[in-house]
Amino acid sequence: MMDTPLTGPVALPPRYYGSIAYYTVVAAAPQSRMDFSILYDKRMKEAHRCEIADKEGRTRLTASIGKPHGIQRATWSDVPLSPHNRWWHTHRVTLESAYGRTPFFEFYIDRFLPFLTDGVTERYPTLHVLDEAIDTEIRRILLLPAASENSEPCGHLVTDPEEVAAAFGHLPYWQVRADRLGFIGGLSVLDLIFNLGPEAALHIRRR
Repeated sequence: MMDTPLTGPVALPPRYYGSIAYYTVVAAAPQSRMDFSILYDKRMKEAHRCEIADKEGRTRLTASIGKPHGIQRATWSDVPLSPHNRWWHTHRVTLESAYGRTPFFEFYIDRFLPFLTDGVTERYPTLHVLDEAIDTEIRRILLLPAASENSEPCGHLVTDPEEVAAAFGHLPYWQVRADRLGFIGGLSVLDLIFNLGPEAALHIRRR
């Protein structure tokens, strides 16, 4: 956890459809980017996994990755995507089932289809380029500054953005199944986008 205020550039660990808390930190920092120079650690599942809410409650989406074979001290930049089990198809079908009846699903889903259709592992051969492309699209939707360039100073490394965001407080928001499941927190920012639409950009700035 960072022990100084978000007054300068920050580096963040890679995330696959990062959490609402993650993008709360992005909104609070003047500059930020994902840091793929972090050493590869298979325990860091958030780099290729996210959580959403479907009809039964919390569920996970996991992108299949390969191991960075033959590379000493491999970083997350070295991790290849794997086509195993056509995971992107499962993710698209799961998102359609989970959010098809939300107010803004049809408005936004086309913007994510490059990451959810056949050929994704050719378009984005490594987890680095996939996570970076998804992050770019999410920033556009949330009206956030583009990620800082790799040539720019990296700034503070926020190793646990969710913990940092907890200091801002977690505000509930409208969810399509809250009357049956109750409010489910800690989800991917996709949940916020599909439920709130343009208001999602305001929500992540409320603290």
